[in-house]
Amino acid sequence: MAKIKPSHRLTLLGRSEAKPPASPAEASLETFPNPTRRNYWIHFETDDFTSLCPITGQADFARIDIDYVPDRSCVESKSLKFYLASYRNERAFNEAVTNRILDDFVKACAPREAVVTAQFSARGGIALTVRAEYPDKNIREKKIGRDGR
Repeated sequence: MAKIKPSHRLTLLGRSEAKPPASPAEASLETFPNPTRRNYWIHFETDDFTSLCPITGQADFARIDIDYVPDRSCVESKSLKFYLASYRNERAFNEAVTNRILDDFVKACAPREAVVTAQFSARGGIALTVRAEYPDKNIREKKIGRDGR
């Protein structure tokens, strides 16, 4: 689980000598106070995400999108960049990676809502997209609404 830094201690911003951590467990998601009480969405995206298959050790490449409605705090983008980069040597299934990113993100900033979408590049001709939401939505209700059953 990523470490959480209090909002008054931004340690990465403005420091060019900072290096990405070796693993997500060593990473810190830093926050700062939300400048408003209004509901609004923040969108982060990166096409530069890599983790490793837990069985083969082969690289899994993905586009990661994080959308959230902040409550009291916002995630500082450089710390998020370093946090995501810390997965480069992490062996985990794509589903586990996506859900861990959401769990760590929610723990860091306690958003009103958050969605993490990970679009993993095709390997063996099959691409995989994983979408995790907070708060948990009832998947069965969504499926029923979508296909009419």
